[in-house]
Amino acid sequence: MRTETQDRQLVNPMWVLPVAMATFAAALVAFLGATITDLGPWYQGLLKPGWTPPDGLFPIVWTMVYALITVAGITAWRAAPTARDAQSVISVFALNAFLNITWSLLFFRFQRPDWALVEVAFLLLSILGIMVYCWRFSPKASLLLAPYLAWVSLAAALNWAIVDLNGPFG
Repeated sequence: MRTETQDRQLVNPMWVLPVAMATFAAALVAFLGATITDLGPWYQGLLKPGWTPPDGLFPIVWTMVYALITVAGITAWRAAPTARDAQSVISVFALNAFLNITWSLLFFRFQRPDWALVEVAFLLLSILGIMVYCWRFSPKASLLLAPYLAWVSLAAALNWAIVDLNGPFG
């Protein structure tokens, strides 16, 4: 049986707010990305490779990926040995979120897969950067990001194929 002290430790006010904020931030990024993503006539009219995942798979995978990003961010933040490291964790995850949204904006709203292809390289580098940075104090957080890296790698390959099959754009 748990003791009262153990119950209080489960809801430690020192990390409840950051967990809530991380969850809110991930949900906001997911919402913005979904809002920007338009699978309408322009996207449907693009030539795509035969290995393109079905449209219905994207929201399912992204939901799981965002959940893992959230857990990774919280895990890394809690494991950070100093306040400066904890602040750096927040900063690198925020930069990554910005790059994630920017890719959707370039690809879907501006209808510029060629620009998005350049940008996705920075997104991939930011994921790798987070993984390397966090590995020092939280290998678990880094490993939680592996599916994100894999999914964005697939998206980058798909982005490249779309540019190759449909370019030039603009």
